Amino acid sequence: MAPIPGSGLAKGLAVTLRTMTRKTVTEQYPDALPELPPRTRGVIGLFEENCTVCMLCARECPDWCIYIDSHKETVPPAAPGGRERSRNVLDRFAIDFSLCMYCGICIEVCPFDALFWSPEFEYAETDIRDLTHERDKLREWMWTVPAPPALDPAAEEPKEIAAARKTAEKLAAAQAEPGEGDS
Repeated sequence: MAPIPGSGLAKGLAVTLRTMTRKTVTEQYPDALPELPPRTRGVIGLFEENCTVCMLCARECPDWCIYIDSHKETVPPAAPGGRERSRNVLDRFAIDFSLCMYCGICIEVCPFDALFWSPEFEYAETDIRDLTHERDKLREWMWTVPAPPALDPAAEEPKEIAAARKTAEKLAAAQAEPGEGDS
């Protein structure tokens, strides 16, 4: 059966009329901030206290947009007669957001939970050279990171917590036994 001449035009006009009669969903962005879904990927926040300067994030970044500088400091021994230790101290941590492709590999490989997704998305600059944000700015964004979702109450208890609880119960039982015999 041959199509009726002009049926394509009629279908197109029907779609146009249907769209014209719907209410618009335009958000007035600068005046009204959008409601972002939880755990939105905006920029990367740095929790500096957790950073051990292991450089994993910089090495794994496919864009090489993370810049880290550090130096070693000698830490005195914790106990008398111990040996001195050395530790890395973070001097510079910067991310060039003009190069970053927001893949999140740096966040995934960080073994110390020093990097997090922040929902901040308003960081536009007039000069592309200003898109390299130093650790002070990254630290500010850290405080906008939402709390992780709550654990499922019906979930099985993690093995680490169960093992720690058993050890604590054994210690409590061992401490309680000598006290009972003294009475």
